[in-house]
Amino acid sequence: MNATILSENVQIVSSQEQDLAQQLREASLACRVSFTWFGVRKTLTPQEKAEAAAPFGAEGRFLSASKHLFNTRHPAYRAVTAIRSQVRRFWYEVSLPFPQAGIRLIRRQDITSIDRRLQHYREILHESVDRLENLYHQLQDEARRRLGRLYRESDYPPSLRGLFDLQWDYPNVEPPEYLARLAPQVYEAECRRVQARFEEAVSLVEEAFSQQLRELVAHLVERLTPGPDGQPKVFRDSAVESFQEFFRRFRTLVIRTPGELEELVREAEGLLRGVRPEQLRRSGQLREEIRQGLEEVQERLDLWLVDRPRRRILRPQESCAPSPKTL
Repeated sequence: MNATILSENVQIVSSQEQDLAQQLREASLACRVSFTWFGVRKTLTPQEKAEAAAPFGAEGRFLSASKHLFNTRHPAYRAVTAIRSQVRRFWYEVSLPFPQAGIRLIRRQDITSIDRRLQHYREILHESVDRLENLYHQLQDEARRRLGRLYRESDYPPSLRGLFDLQWDYPNVEPPEYLARLAPQVYEAECRRVQARFEEAVSLVEEAFSQQLRELVAHLVERLTPGPDGQPKVFRDSAVESFQEFFRRFRTLVIRTPGELEELVREAEGLLRGVRPEQLRRSGQLREEIRQGLEEVQERLDLWLVDRPRRRILRPQESCAPSPKTL
């Protein structure tokens, strides 16, 4: 009888998986964001490493050493790298994971606003590179003084324009329709593989949001727990405000169906609804109520992470190797 119940549960989970995967497949679009980025760090030549190792009586081949082509702390260069950080943060806020290297999922309805935002970031990046270009020769002269004999003119391109860029595209992850006419069996196999990828995507989405919720809850519980002296601990406003951003993103991006994760998010949201950081600082009773409530969420979340059904994981040969230039 137990085996029968287990079999029925597995079938229910599998059916729910497929439903969620199909919803995700219909509501989302694959997108890939990447950078062209000039590397300002260059590995020393074998001869240079040998010279660097000599004062220590070491062999150059056992030494890992590199040089910066120019001052990476210069405000003009940091302005360029800041754009990359902003794009990364924005991209992970508006997209969901997908088990294919370099690709994430966005909501179909968001494509126009996301495309417009990425264009805006690219314009800002180009403007920042132009400002860096105006100081390029100055940075080279400074590097010539600082690097001494390690300075090599050949390390420096004539211009930095075109060496920093932001690109994005919308690759098709669905099997091509013409394959159905040419090779129906191959087409069916590709359809099954795409479905499996979206089923794994559902698992990756659940894992990403549950881990984030776990971290947020653990941090706030720790901050709301009195110190060894019995006094309340100091905490930043972000310890509370980060939950609101999490709830907003969860409600916006996740395909929702009744389930344990949905219930846990709803419970945490109910505990913190309308609660402001200053209220927690003023009221010891409120701090204790929130702490106890979040501890219950934490315990149930830990159990769910251990007990949740394991979905099929795609083998490495079914996806490409990660590209360091792709977000």
